[in-house]
Amino acid sequence: MTPEARDVLLVIDVQVDFLPGGTLAVPKGDAVVGPVNRLLGLFPHAVLTQDWHPPGHVSFASSHPGRAPFDTVALAYGPQMLWPEHCVQGSAGAALAPGLAADRAELVIRKGHHPGVDSYSAFLEADRRTPTGLAGYLRERGFTRVVLCGLATDHCVAWSARDARAAGLEALVVADAVRGIDRDGSVERAWGDMAAAGVGRIMSGAIGGG
Repeated sequence: MTPEARDVLLVIDVQVDFLPGGTLAVPKGDAVVGPVNRLLGLFPHAVLTQDWHPPGHVSFASSHPGRAPFDTVALAYGPQMLWPEHCVQGSAGAALAPGLAADRAELVIRKGHHPGVDSYSAFLEADRRTPTGLAGYLRERGFTRVVLCGLATDHCVAWSARDARAAGLEALVVADAVRGIDRDGSVERAWGDMAAAGVGRIMSGAIGGG
């Protein structure tokens, strides 16, 4: 494919805490930076997302005495997996990855900033009611196709891709520009869920300039 005027590259959560050495490191998460930068050089439009949690966020295991990371608790909006503290607002771990060509982005969506609601999708918080505003932004600008890359395949990328489809957009995930946490087969399940939602899959080598 050749990126066109109605295409937008959506770069999900390429942040320090999700890279090797971070507090919620995605295995080989740093391997996405090169392919993402290549894509940022090809697409005329790009949006980045940034996980942006306040201290003591409800998704942190440390906010639930006696609980550990990757436990699940019941919250008002449903089951919530608990995480190590990560991407705390203003912290070094919340920063975008060193070397990421972030200056190419026309918009940065910060998500997860509501203290009592987690956020995976770039479009809707985890309560599935609170919008980030991204769908309206894309609609007003006339974008019709979203191409996704970043971290992590089985969480924020997959949720964002499915919600892009629900918003009436074509969605493609760049398979070699994402990496997953992959607990108990979660990456394979995520690809299956995305396919069922009509999300396409493409390799970065199949994307070129016109």
